[in-house]
Amino acid sequence: MFDITKVKGILFDYGGTIDSDGLHWAEVIWTVYQEREVPVSKEVFREAYVFGERTLGKNPIVKPYHTFLDMLRLKTGLQFQWLLDGGYLSPGTVRPEWAEEIAEGCYAYARKCVDKARPILRELSGRYPMVLVSNFYGNIETVLKDFELDGLFGAIVESAVVGIRKPDPAIFRLGVERLGVEPREAVVVGDSYDKDIVPATRVGCQTVWLKNIGWAPYSGDETADAIIADFADLRPLFQL
Repeated sequence: MFDITKVKGILFDYGGTIDSDGLHWAEVIWTVYQEREVPVSKEVFREAYVFGERTLGKNPIVKPYHTFLDMLRLKTGLQFQWLLDGGYLSPGTVRPEWAEEIAEGCYAYARKCVDKARPILRELSGRYPMVLVSNFYGNIETVLKDFELDGLFGAIVESAVVGIRKPDPAIFRLGVERLGVEPREAVVVGDSYDKDIVPATRVGCQTVWLKNIGWAPYSGDETADAIIADFADLRPLFQL
């Protein structure tokens, strides 16, 4: 059970939490694929998505100056490369505008979600120290600036910078250290049960799970100190 009286600091996840209201980014991108009528199945798309994520994770393709739209263009380009190389799409069926339209459609969705989250984050930052703990590519500061979220977090713990990735609990221990509180005095807000809630619980933090459609179906046994369905639900939870 979530206990607000114990909270002295907040650790926020970024991708999937702040920028998509808990909806896994594969689902966001797939929705735009469908809107553009890209002729591939969801199963094939998911393989292309994984290829893109792994490629960006293993190679320094994303640069610190890349905005979120830049990153979406890189992701979409890698996905289409995989689809073409695998014969799932042929050059004659690929519309040249698809990749750009998908990137822009996803960016518009992210901006809408961030616009909803921003005033809540600003209110929370006036009450609590906040630290961002994210699996990201080394450009999170540029992304935060682009979305007018810079200055809200006292520190950023980014996987590409610290060399630790979720679900390793060590990345949350670093976040707690940056907050300057005890683990029991910190609450973690994240969308991924496996990558946010489970490791944060192991560290000893309270947890708020922003539950939406994830990468895989849920078992039904998942628990957190608080479960919310919308980022705006943080308002009553934190008595804003």
